[in-house]
Amino acid sequence: MNTKPIPTTEEEWRQKLTPEQYRVLREKGTEAPFTGKYTHEKRAGMYACTACGNPLFSSDTKFDSGTGWPSFDEALPGAVKFVSDGTHGMERTEVVCAKCGSHLGHVFDDGPMKTGKRYCMNSVCLELGEKKE
Repeated sequence: MNTKPIPTTEEEWRQKLTPEQYRVLREKGTEAPFTGKYTHEKRAGMYACTACGNPLFSSDTKFDSGTGWPSFDEALPGAVKFVSDGTHGMERTEVVCAKCGSHLGHVFDDGPMKTGKRYCMNSVCLELGEKKE
């Protein structure tokens, strides 16, 4: 996966992304549960930010959380940043791409794997680069 040039204005983002990608990545939206292309994905590879190509998660950390969104137990070192999110009457931790600042999803402390984390991501924010045999 190659990194992509990062737009400098929201108009450039609108031109680069599909309307759904823009709504989720730039306007902090959420795709409907169980609708994303990576919810049940099992292929091995590296998940990168759709907006800028920044590598985010290894498929080795992906698990089926039953929530309807792709879930991971850890991000690649330095790949994401965390932002306090008090919207919708909840206290959550938003996950954004460390390179372009785009919204990816949220992280929760209820993961069943070794880290205890559940990075609950939107498929529209991810791009899977499959491992070559």
